[in-house]
Amino acid sequence: MGQSLSQLYVHLTFSTKSRKPFINPGIKKKLHAYIAGTLKHYECPAIIINSMPDHIHILFRLSKNIALAKIVEEVKKGSSKWMKPKTSELHGNPFSWQIGYSAFSVSSSKLETVKRYISRQEEYHKKMSFKDEVEKFLSEYNVIEYNPKFYWK
Repeated sequence: MGQSLSQLYVHLTFSTKSRKPFINPGIKKKLHAYIAGTLKHYECPAIIINSMPDHIHILFRLSKNIALAKIVEEVKKGSSKWMKPKTSELHGNPFSWQIGYSAFSVSSSKLETVKRYISRQEEYHKKMSFKDEVEKFLSEYNVIEYNPKFYWK
């Protein structure tokens, strides 16, 4: 029997619904650990996870055994269920993620650059909004399907 090999790295980012600042410093590391555990369960090891109050960045290696859409669904579904009881008292409404997401392929040669970028989110967002950040990525990756009317729901 032949061997199947794969080494696909993904930079995934998505926001909280309506960009509400649900991810506070007290819960941030626990949320990251929960998501890392979900990724590990699906053989998609996390390389780095960082978030701002209204969005998250995840760099991980995609397993050859699962589709990107499925792993995103599992990460968002599980972490949303995990976050709801921890945030409803603070915000008065239930936590949820935006419907969409952005995912970009990362070559092995650029892993350190992307890791550094994700680790410095606080610094970048002093100068740039999440929307501007996503639109910059979309432009750099030549994503033509982008429709702001639907993406930012």
